[in-house]
Amino acid sequence: MSVVAFDHFNIRAPTPLLDTVRDFYVQVLDLSVGARPAVASRGYWLYLSGQPIVHLTEWADAPDVDTLPCGYLDHVAFFCNDLSGMLKRLERLGVAYSQRSLNHQGSTITQLKMSDPTGNVIELNFSGVTET
Repeated sequence: MSVVAFDHFNIRAPTPLLDTVRDFYVQVLDLSVGARPAVASRGYWLYLSGQPIVHLTEWADAPDVDTLPCGYLDHVAFFCNDLSGMLKRLERLGVAYSQRSLNHQGSTITQLKMSDPTGNVIELNFSGVTET
C-alpha cells in the first residue's frame, strides 16, 4: 500500500463561524460548494477541479477558542497562478496577508500567507513570478 494523492482536509468550526469559514474559502481561494453525503452534522464540501478538498464540519459544542489545544500543524498550502489577480482579490476582500519570495532550484516562488476565520494558516504558492 502507498499514498497516491492528497484527498482533503477537514476543519471543525463552531456553529456561528461555519458559514464565515465557507465564505472565506469560496471567496479567497475560489473553491465551490458542492455535493456532500448525508451525515448527521451540518457542513460543506468545497471543491477544486471537481474534487472535494476542504471539508467543513459544524462543531456545535466547540469550546472557547482560548481553551483549544494547539497541535503541530503549521499551515496548508495551495499551488496557484495569477499572483496579481490574487493580490487584488485579497485587497478587495480585506484579507490580511504576508508575502515573501524564495529561490528554489533556479526558480522564484512567491508565497502569500494568511489565516482563515478559525485561525488556520493558509499558504498560497506562485512559481516563477514576483510582485511587490
